[in-house]
Amino acid sequence: MVLKPSAMNWLLELNSTVNSIVWGTPMMVVLIGSGIFLTIATRGIQFGKFFFAIRQVLIGRRHPQARGSVTPFQALATSMSATVGVGNIAGVSIAIATGGPGAVFWMFMTGLVGMATKYSEIAVALEYRHRDEQGDLRGGAMYILSKRFGAQWLGVVFAVACSLAAFGIGNMTQANTVANAVHAMWGIAPSISGLILAALTALVIIGGIRRIAEVTSILAPVMCVLYMSCALIVIVPRLAELPSVIALVIDSAFNGHAALGGFLGASARAAARTGVARGLFSSEAGLGSAPIVHAAAVTDHPARQAVYGIFGVFVDTLVVCMLTAAIVLTTGVWESGQTGAELTAMAFSVGLEGEWGGQLVAVAVTLFGFSTIIGWAYYGETGIAYLFGLRGVKPYRVIWTVAVLVGAIGGLEVVWRISDTLNAVMAIPNLIAVLGSVGMIRGQIHEFFEMRVLRKTVE
Repeated sequence: MVLKPSAMNWLLELNSTVNSIVWGTPMMVVLIGSGIFLTIATRGIQFGKFFFAIRQVLIGRRHPQARGSVTPFQALATSMSATVGVGNIAGVSIAIATGGPGAVFWMFMTGLVGMATKYSEIAVALEYRHRDEQGDLRGGAMYILSKRFGAQWLGVVFAVACSLAAFGIGNMTQANTVANAVHAMWGIAPSISGLILAALTALVIIGGIRRIAEVTSILAPVMCVLYMSCALIVIVPRLAELPSVIALVIDSAFNGHAALGGFLGASARAAARTGVARGLFSSEAGLGSAPIVHAAAVTDHPARQAVYGIFGVFVDTLVVCMLTAAIVLTTGVWESGQTGAELTAMAFSVGLEGEWGGQLVAVAVTLFGFSTIIGWAYYGETGIAYLFGLRGVKPYRVIWTVAVLVGAIGGLEVVWRISDTLNAVMAIPNLIAVLGSVGMIRGQIHEFFEMRVLRKTVE
């Protein structure tokens, strides 16, 4: 059955109304409030154990009691591949163009408390992970809700939302952005780039979590280092401008910013709303996505793997997003009236003094988009595995691959829109699972960190 244009418009308008409710101020308050509460409950785990997290990522070693399907770093890389996407390039610029420079301040603050949320949801997920029919470990809010709280129906809600929302946030929107960037820069038709992207996706996801992890463990570090290096090339010559830019960001965060040049102006409220929303979407803290892949990691204790989540949010939101913001603001292009990836491309072009700045953004969009597609493929298939067992995984992978092509040529806009609603549906049961497990999280911290220090002292 094909919907008539009038019916399609009505559905999109209805979904827009629903989104304004589920992603309105109350949801923002809940997500930020949860981050603040978890920061207090964990005694600032993201600050006190930050350097421990760095050491684990850089020099972590295998422990005899550890069990899992992929290495801790591979789990982190897959998680980062799914979160460090086109939103770090286009989304940051949209936030600045909409909410003004002040949005950057609220994005940064959201990332800080988001570290505690990400740590907590990973820690709980590892406590209740499940071994599937092939012996691989799977986890996520659906298993927590079922095993810890006996709320299997709520686990089903999360799994359904996750497997469907993945097509929007992690598949079709990414493919469409990549196809448009490639077409604008090199003139390649979306159907061609879509076919290539779909073929590469199929080659990776057919091998399951192990092949996805192998690819992302190479792709994620390379693309992050390349992007950050190029960003620093633009920023370093403009270091003298950073103090004034920081002052502008802080002032705009609390006082708003008047119209200037092509910038239409924004209130302090708009800056806060836009910055918080961008920070939440960037880190995905609270959505319950990252714990799904971290639950597959080889580790001897939930707390050890959970600190990788702190590092992930740090790189994604506090490094990559802030570098993008710094480029846009120090080059002055934020006043141009442009937005999205076009604004970031303009900033790079101005900063690098050449057209190849735009080509750099097109390459970054392609790499970030592809990595997000293969990372979210695992999130979605885990939801399917929870609902139908492994028999549903292969058909899901086929549909996922086809959706990449459909998204690239601009089809099924309604799916993209509805996915935002489903992301909110994911967040609610996930936060119930995490906030209802605060006592256990605190117990894990005591058992792993405090008793660990005591054991070392005794030894």
